Amino acid sequence: MTFPSSLPEPRTLDPKDAPSLRWGILAPGGIARTFTAALLKHTGQQVVAAASRSKERAERFAADHGITTAYGSYEELVADPDVDIVYVASPHSEHHDHALLAINAGKHVLVEKAFTRNAAEAREVIAAGKDKGVFVQEAMWTRFLPRTDVVRRLLEDGVLGDIGTVVADHGQYMEPDPKSRLFAPELAGGALLDLGVYPVSYSSFVLGTPTAIVSAGRKTFTGVDGQVSAVLQGGNGQALVDTTLFAKTPTTATISGSAARIELAGDFYMPGPVRVISRDGEVLNWDANPIPGHAGLCYQAVDAARRVAEGAKESTLLPLSETLSIMETLDELRRQVGVAYPGE
Repeated sequence: MTFPSSLPEPRTLDPKDAPSLRWGILAPGGIARTFTAALLKHTGQQVVAAASRSKERAERFAADHGITTAYGSYEELVADPDVDIVYVASPHSEHHDHALLAINAGKHVLVEKAFTRNAAEAREVIAAGKDKGVFVQEAMWTRFLPRTDVVRRLLEDGVLGDIGTVVADHGQYMEPDPKSRLFAPELAGGALLDLGVYPVSYSSFVLGTPTAIVSAGRKTFTGVDGQVSAVLQGGNGQALVDTTLFAKTPTTATISGSAARIELAGDFYMPGPVRVISRDGEVLNWDANPIPGHAGLCYQAVDAARRVAEGAKESTLLPLSETLSIMETLDELRRQVGVAYPGE
């Protein structure tokens, strides 16, 4: 294929045009605040209830966002007949139980990444969703961004030629703190599930399920993974991925093929530009993100709303089979580094 004269436009639809669901927010922490603010500002979705184990905390969250109903238990939230779909925003260690709680109450669910602690828990959540006939989705928001669809179209059109290498990193400096969930084994802390899931998921997006995995890493003072670097062999190419709690890295990604490469500036998993460079040095740029920063969390929610309206039980942009495969990859990376969570 000849190098294009311009980059394709994303097929991402206006978030305000999606069918409206009534959302319940389970566990109103920091990511739930960002997610809820994005929904209320950029979509026609309704947030009708919030729940925490602390009624006072739920009431503060509800008041901050103009939500009419606050619950002091998650059981009350999933029993609310006015709630169509539950956003599970609790720590990784609780995703499995909280997703099942909502699913067994007949609610659709959007579960924060990483989907669960491990693949075994993911299988149980996926099976429960199929049994109950509800929509289940991992909240890997990167998959639903306009930026990602530009890349998706370039890959579909074969603009890069044969893909050889994907390189992606995500590192943030986190002050060592045994009280932080990122350092707590009982909360499934560590770099992989919180940060590393992004480059691992991006490798899966481009190359598919890895056929071979080689990794090295080091642990934090609490025994969770603090840094992991890996080679993931997949398709006809391979990915180099890195994640760490010990330093702020560039958090960029590149996809290199025989004809051209894509460069994604940091943070690659957020809304941002796409730069394509041909083998001969021709350069094309795209940067038309209408919703910047973490407000882009709204795209995954409206994709869920559209799928639910269509009667679908999962999203084609991130099928549950791929979510499970990603969890299996994360399991193998942890195994090679020597990290296990309590009770595994």
